[in-house]
Amino acid sequence: MAFDGMMDQGFSRRAMQAELLDAETELRLAYAWRDHRDEAALHRLITAYMRLAISMAMKFRRYGAPMNDLIQEAGLGLMKAADKFDPDRGVRFSTYAVWWIKASIQDYVMRNWSMVRTGSTSSQKSLFFNMRRVQARLEREAAARGESLDRHQMRHMISVEVGVPLHDVEMMEGRLSGSDFSLNATQSSEDEGRQWIDALEDDAAQADETVSHARDLATLRGWLFEAMQDLSERERFIVRERKLRDEPRTLESLGTELGLSKERVRQLEAAAFGKMRKILESQCAEVRQLLQ
Repeated sequence: MAFDGMMDQGFSRRAMQAELLDAETELRLAYAWRDHRDEAALHRLITAYMRLAISMAMKFRRYGAPMNDLIQEAGLGLMKAADKFDPDRGVRFSTYAVWWIKASIQDYVMRNWSMVRTGSTSSQKSLFFNMRRVQARLEREAAARGESLDRHQMRHMISVEVGVPLHDVEMMEGRLSGSDFSLNATQSSEDEGRQWIDALEDDAAQADETVSHARDLATLRGWLFEAMQDLSERERFIVRERKLRDEPRTLESLGTELGLSKERVRQLEAAAFGKMRKILESQCAEVRQLLQ
């Protein structure tokens, strides 16, 4: 059953005028759908309880969602309830359907409340739909006692009342404080068109960092070039093939090319690194002396 295009006043009026099912008829229709997939029985069952779905949808109007969409989601929840209802459990269909209708509406409201995903856990979902009501009640009770609660006290009391962690209360308070805004919106009329996106920190490297990094890299390359000049041609070849290639070669492949054993290539590599280390350490010592 599709609900698109049906959410007008005429549809709501017809839903409110639909038949009221007694327990026996309801049970017979539920068996017909479960056991025989009788679509006529399903249609009659859903039509009879669309008034329940519409009534529950109206309770969520304060969240700003279009009423037509809320009714459609309620109808989808009603259909899920009909599909999963087990008449053998001895529970009235209306009692069972309430949970599915409410869950469907709540999921829709939370999906469309903000671009940031809201209520990804059960505690956050409970806060989303109960926080303002609990806060209002706590404020009334405090006022009746002649007390004034600060924000920290209020958050703590809400956390205890709803049974959720304090950090969830703090996070949900921020999410419920206002709607989404575009980063391209201007901050104020006095900022000459300055947009919020201009206030975001640039993750890219700053100019001084880029220049410093390039200078240090050039210095290191120069030191490495000078260190390699003191190596023999065979040692330079081994170092280049082992450390300066995108895909370093193995000792075995170099040994085959040079006519040496793998162990001998390893010894030549270690000796070359030892020479280079001494040269680089002497260059670092000279730099330290210049800085002193």
